[in-house]
Amino acid sequence: MPEIIEKVEKLAKEKIARRGIVQEFREFINRGNVVDLSVAFVMGAAFKTVVDSFAGSATQPGILGGLIGAIFGGKQPDFSKKYVSINGSHIELGAFATSAINFILVSLALFVVVKLYNRFRDKDEDSAAQEAVSTNDLLIEIRDELRAQRGGQQ
Repeated sequence: MPEIIEKVEKLAKEKIARRGIVQEFREFINRGNVVDLSVAFVMGAAFKTVVDSFAGSATQPGILGGLIGAIFGGKQPDFSKKYVSINGSHIELGAFATSAINFILVSLALFVVVKLYNRFRDKDEDSAAQEAVSTNDLLIEIRDELRAQRGGQQ
């Protein structure tokens, strides 16, 4: 039994030494899920800045805040300073409202992006499925060509 364990340990050490940490890291990154997740994270962070400029944040009212201010009185509303006071403590509902609006806008925009992506992907898959010829169709075509070359014999 100890001989088997020694052989396994020896093989494991040789294999790990051959592959190296760089090769293992490359395999880990190239699995696909890590790359997809990284791209999604970066795109989400970039997209959030666009939504913040539209919906506004605690310091800037954004385009939406400017439109609301233009419609209801000419001032840009500042929701971050709105609060409800109960027994001397402040519950900041304005900051929550701004965050909720941002969340809803980001969710809606991502929903639209995913729907469009799925629509384009489905079109590509449908066109690929229509263009793909089955093996049986190819074999039938080859058979018919061979028959035509032989003069119609079976």
